[in-house]
Amino acid sequence: MRVIAGTARRLKLKTLEGLETRPTTDRIKETLFNMIADGLFGCTFLDLFAGSGSIGIEALSRGAKRAVFVEKNPRALACVKENLAHTKLAGQAETMQTDALNALARLSGRECFDYIYMDPPYGKGLEKKALAFLADSSLLAEDGVIIIEASLDTAFDDAGELGYSIIKTKLYKTNKHVFLRRADAAQ
Repeated sequence: MRVIAGTARRLKLKTLEGLETRPTTDRIKETLFNMIADGLFGCTFLDLFAGSGSIGIEALSRGAKRAVFVEKNPRALACVKENLAHTKLAGQAETMQTDALNALARLSGRECFDYIYMDPPYGKGLEKKALAFLADSSLLAEDGVIIIEASLDTAFDDAGELGYSIIKTKLYKTNKHVFLRRADAAQ
């Protein structure tokens, strides 16, 4: 796995051995960042369920001004910190070792993000809990975007009830990216 573009281009990133994390492939990462490239420069980026940190690091490398990485697994967070140091992007980053909902509660009232990216463990409903929390918070900028990496069979039928509009879905062979905005900002 590597950084695809920007200031840290081509630098290799470490990942955890084994099945504790599920790194996003370079091909999927490249597709994702090509889709959001216009809004990255100077943005604030939240990487929930960060794993190795490759998504947030890619955002920083491509011009995001700040990223917060949230990871509960201490070994994975150590990997994020190593990757930030290796790419020389640690000065623009904050790391939090906690679960996603606790992190959202701690960030509320002090942060506002242009992009909130989450890649939770599949099949546990964590994305829905995070969306419910975010619906009642000020963490998402007025025209900010939430991007969720999910299994192909994860349904987002209740997005409207939570106050979101799905603005785009990108399907891959084994998973998908779902892009959401607050319903009042999606017009």
